[in-house]
Parts: sequence; structure tokens; C-alpha cells
Amino acid sequence: MSAPLYQLKAEFFKTLGHPVRIRVLELLSVREHAVSEMLAAIEVEPAHLSQQLAVLRRSNLVVTRREGSGVYYSLADPRVSELLAVARAILSGVLAGQAELLADLRAAGPVVPPPA
Repeated sequence: MSAPLYQLKAEFFKTLGHPVRIRVLELLSVREHAVSEMLAAIEVEPAHLSQQLAVLRRSNLVVTRREGSGVYYSLADPRVSELLAVARAILSGVLAGQAELLADLRAAGPVVPPPA
């Protein structure tokens, strides 16, 4: 019996649940990148980047191609870019709401302690 869809979705989002993997996907949303380019842009140890790229490959979110001694990565599905854009929009809305709440709290003035 296959896993329920909600379980598969949870695994998919777990795959996205690492800052380096998100950064890689953001870079690849713009264009294909060589590993060396990603190392320079992300500024992590090569072994760490390699681990994260392996996770993305196993999840079929990225594909590779070789050119000479270089390895190039690209998104396996361009809809990943759309997903990242939607996540950014949601976070922008959440953060804007929090900023408004903070501004309201600051405008309300100092908190008066209850009488002792």
C-alpha cells in the first residue's frame, strides 16, 4: 500500500526544511549553476554543500549534467521556483502583520505595572 498523500507532502516539506537547500533552490530558480558557483554564493564547506545537494537529488528536486570536470545543477521542475515565490509572499504578509502589531504596541506607550 502506498503512503498517504499527506505523508508524502510532509516528506517533501522536510526536504525543503534546511536553509542551505532553500538557498540552493533559490539560486537554481534563476539559472543553472556549477557547484563552484554555488560554493561561492552560499559560503558553506564543500562537504556540507555536497550533502545538501545529495538530498535534493534523491528527492528529484534537482538534476545534474557534467561538462568536462564541472558538475552543473538545475531545477528538475520549474514549479519549485513558483513554490519559493509563494513562500516568500506568505512570509512577507506574516512579517508585515507582525511589524504592524509591533508598531501598535509601541504607539500604545509604556506598560503600566499593576498596583501592588
